[in-house]
Amino acid sequence: MPPPQGSDPSIDPEEVARFDRLAENWWNPDGPMRPLHRFNPVRVEYLERFLSRHFGKQGAGRPLEGLALLDIGCGGGLLSEAMSRLGAEVTAIDPAPANIRVARRHAEQQGLGVDYLCTTAEALSAQDRTFDVVLAMEVVEHVRDLKAFIGTAARMVRPRGLCVVATLNRTLKSYALAIVGAEYVLGWLPKGTHKWEHFVTPRELAAALNEAGLQVIDETGVIFNALAGKWQQSRDTDVNYMLVAARRA
Repeated sequence: MPPPQGSDPSIDPEEVARFDRLAENWWNPDGPMRPLHRFNPVRVEYLERFLSRHFGKQGAGRPLEGLALLDIGCGGGLLSEAMSRLGAEVTAIDPAPANIRVARRHAEQQGLGVDYLCTTAEALSAQDRTFDVVLAMEVVEHVRDLKAFIGTAARMVRPRGLCVVATLNRTLKSYALAIVGAEYVLGWLPKGTHKWEHFVTPRELAAALNEAGLQVIDETGVIFNALAGKWQQSRDTDVNYMLVAARRA
């Protein structure tokens, strides 16, 4: 049975239901999740490089070997599987039952041991679970209470551990590109995927992380390079960006 959704600040029932309806299309690279398939390589590259450097990992092919990693809001498992292939011991959670069903099935087909759980960050935190790395990628723009959610995620970060958050900045540029352009003009995303008023500025996110006992140690923007036809890191954080925050010693 799916977990109760009424009281957890990370849960917006309408958002959960919408992603649940899309679940069977998670692994179709030409379906509704096509933008995530194209976006995934840049975030995997960034995470592999930053995490291996931070934790002093040097293993060829599996540089994240031995790291306990939590992927909050894992969807169908695009990022979870990539982190598992890099050697991380991945626990991946999502409140949408269909997402977890699809993710488990695909991981089994790939021979990957990702621990998928249909639960919420709040429920997992209540079990006193902790991890070296907590990921909240493309999640915070869908939660009801940013500070409460970040506080929950932060509690699961071990000493010297990291929390990595990827989201959308609340700017006129992001409204034009991420909503009008991506959803209504180009059709990259289903209409209504994002609500601009729920986008989070880097300053707001950094403040929430700091209040939760974490310190931002890196920030990068992500842009779509139309000439190259791919996403890449950038100093431009006006639309997509990622923050890395460390547990204070």
